[in-house]
Amino acid sequence: MRDTVRLETLFYEFPADGVAVLTLNRPESANGVVPELVRDLCGALDDLEADTGIRALVLTGAGRQFCAGGDLKAMRRYLDEELHIAQEPYNARVLFPLTQRLTTSRLPIVAAINGGATAGGLDLALACDIRIASSRAKLGETYIRLGLVPGNGGTYFLPRLLGSGMAAELALTGDIVDAARALEIGLVTHVVEPDELRDAAVALAAKLAGRPRLAIEATKQALRASWSHDLSTAMSASFWAVSALYHTDDLREGVAAALEKREPQYNRTPGGK
Repeated sequence: MRDTVRLETLFYEFPADGVAVLTLNRPESANGVVPELVRDLCGALDDLEADTGIRALVLTGAGRQFCAGGDLKAMRRYLDEELHIAQEPYNARVLFPLTQRLTTSRLPIVAAINGGATAGGLDLALACDIRIASSRAKLGETYIRLGLVPGNGGTYFLPRLLGSGMAAELALTGDIVDAARALEIGLVTHVVEPDELRDAAVALAAKLAGRPRLAIEATKQALRASWSHDLSTAMSASFWAVSALYHTDDLREGVAAALEKREPQYNRTPGGK
């Protein structure tokens, strides 16, 4: 068993083969995002992606909150500064790099939403590939309550996940929905009891870690690309991804296992085809 890695604003541990759980660790501030957390989480993602033994991630929060988005105390200090028209707004400098980094990770990421996920915190969850929630979770695109526009991916992710009408309702009202409603509208895919959330998230991540690595990476890329492509372009991208995978050891093993009615034993060697 590997040792837990502790950084200033988060820690990560390794509860199952091929899986790392990253925990935002600023519970006294509802795990609000500050530059130090961006630095730590982006650095952790870099390290874990370079680790050949890690094949899937879970992202969650310490304490009773997943993430409340931008740290309002830090934001208030910024608002008290003299504004220069060419200066990037706080969320662009602090939150956007993190949202962008999550979406471009080669590893599949499961967001385990243990409590409140609002504004930029919800956007962080939306940037993950799959979201599961505790029954006590509360989710909301609450920027409008501060006089802001969803600025860290919400206006991109929500319409694609929920459709334009529901996305508009959440973004324009700033309403917070409970876990049951989040499941109903497709904001999350599973809801479990609070004491079951970690195990459920790790089990899902372990399932992803057990799938063929190259196919996981290619599928992630194709799914993300499809959001900005028409059908023809998306199918063309998928065709070339299939072509690249067609002669891999994993595909040969997958086909053989299906024909022999057994579980496949995929290549776990990072350099293997």
